Amino acid sequence: MVKTIAIGSCVSVQGTLVGNLADGRMVVQVGNKSFAGRPVSAS
Repeated sequence: MVKTIAIGSCVSVQGTLVGNLADGRMVVQVGNKSFAGRPVSAS
């Protein structure tokens, strides 16, 4: 499943959902890199 996360105030990343962290952040994978950030809600 593809998810969008915010990793900064102006930076977002879209990738394949890898998992969720205990503090509420999501981990997504883009290519061979993983990124953790807050989920972006749909408007």
